[in-house]
Amino acid sequence: MIVRAVPWDLPAAIELREAQRVEIAERYGTDDSEPGPAPTAADITAFFVAFESETPDALALGCGGLRQLSASEAEVKRMYVIPTARGTGVSTAILDALEDFGRSRGWARLVLETGTEQPDAVRFYEREGYTPIPSFGYYAGNAESLCYEKPLQTS
Repeated sequence: MIVRAVPWDLPAAIELREAQRVEIAERYGTDDSEPGPAPTAADITAFFVAFESETPDALALGCGGLRQLSASEAEVKRMYVIPTARGTGVSTAILDALEDFGRSRGWARLVLETGTEQPDAVRFYEREGYTPIPSFGYYAGNAESLCYEKPLQTS
């Protein structure tokens, strides 16, 4: 497996984000469960895709991006792993790449929002060292939003 930064509009990245939105819609029973503006190429600082290998036709296994919020922090957006690759370390590899990118930018922390209908995501983020925080920004007051943070150590 290889994780690499890719353009937002890479076909494999688009397909993964579309699959993520379908799964979220099924879990929450609505096509529009995002409390804030959806991420776009204009506001995503970095986007990563995990591929099964380095070959040009390699299967895209998962993705994740970062939306910079301030000079010192960014939000994890569009984390997703295809169902057949779950439990194989893909999500950890993507999150590691996002955290490494954040450290390289000198950011102090990453934040994220997941939801009450995503207990698997909650377990994953908590296992990876993310701790609950009060809902922030567009998520404040949303009963289905669960927000987390992780300081990025630069040592």
